[in-house]
Amino acid sequence: MNKYLFIIVTLLFFSCNNSKNKSETTTVETLNSPEEVSENNVSETEIRKSLEDFIPKNYVAFDTIYGDLNKDNLEDCILIIKGTDKSKFIKDDYRGELDRNRRGIIVLFSTNNSYELAVKNYECFSSENEDGGVYFAPELSVEIEKGNLKVHYGHGRYGYWSYTFRNQNNDFELIGYDSSNNRGPVVESDVSINFLTRTKITNENTNKDDEGGDEIFEKTVTKINKSKLLKLSEIKDFDQLEVLE
Repeated sequence: MNKYLFIIVTLLFFSCNNSKNKSETTTVETLNSPEEVSENNVSETEIRKSLEDFIPKNYVAFDTIYGDLNKDNLEDCILIIKGTDKSKFIKDDYRGELDRNRRGIIVLFSTNNSYELAVKNYECFSSENEDGGVYFAPELSVEIEKGNLKVHYGHGRYGYWSYTFRNQNNDFELIGYDSSNNRGPVVESDVSINFLTRTKITNENTNKDDEGGDEIFEKTVTKINKSKLLKLSEIKDFDQLEVLE
């Protein structure tokens, strides 16, 4: 009996040992698999060679702006994109067919012959074919000025308003707002807000007989309570944006 018992125990020992070795070998192979461990998994989704590779499905490039946005002396890029949904095309009695697809923005940093995604917001701008009522709708332009990203709305004889964003905190944050309320060539008032210093400057034209160029401004400086800076990536609609909410 002892002889047979010894043989059975020996067989069980070698069987368990082989199973253990197989398990260890499989584990090592899994850990070393290049599909599981890749240093470029994150960067491959954020860095691409071509600008077109960043444009999402069902969108097209509407405008392209170049300039340095992160002070590295490289030419970064801002893509303005536009949707292509056919259901957003309408018929206007006076203007014919209008494309009312919304527009968005993609900010890309230049890096070693490639581009890295900085910020994206696919639908924050209305279309260029909105109804302006008795006057044309405000005209959107996006610019790079002194390293900052500026969203500017020009409204002809009625004036303008603009938003200044700076690259910080892994986004582009709103640091300034400027507007001018005009009556033809006459500036009725203008406003400048610095969100970093929390200062609002208002200039009111007190010359009611001004015909343009003879404005007499009364300046008022006030402090604002807003402390959290708006992020470009989180703005749903610039048409509804209230900077002092």
